[in-house]
Amino acid sequence: MDNEKIQARMAALGIREDELEEKFTHSGGPGGQNVNKTSTAVVLIHQPSGTQVRCESERSQSANRLLARELLLDKIEQTRLQARAAERALIEKKRRQKRKRPRGIQERILQDKARQSSKKRLRRRASDDH
Repeated sequence: MDNEKIQARMAALGIREDELEEKFTHSGGPGGQNVNKTSTAVVLIHQPSGTQVRCESERSQSANRLLARELLLDKIEQTRLQARAAERALIEKKRRQKRKRPRGIQERILQDKARQSSKKRLRRRASDDH
């Protein structure tokens, strides 16, 4: 993904460049002396949300910077989608709780209560006889 697309995505999510904190560290793994001597790994932190990503998949710092932004945007987008889904689920749950029970179910519940009540009445009479 190129820089213009990332900038457009950041604007769509309402994330500004000054909200991001960027740190550079040494990478590890394959890449030879380049990754051991230069700080190619990028740690990107979105200050308002505290979301953090680390990218060290490429040998060049500039490629890792772009990838880190992409990963951060994916993570923030996913978090927001989950929050929205949880909010919708809560609203739906409240709506279901407020809805009246269907007549058939209500009648069945009342019949079960009446049956239980008659059982207890019979037990009480049986214990009074002894």
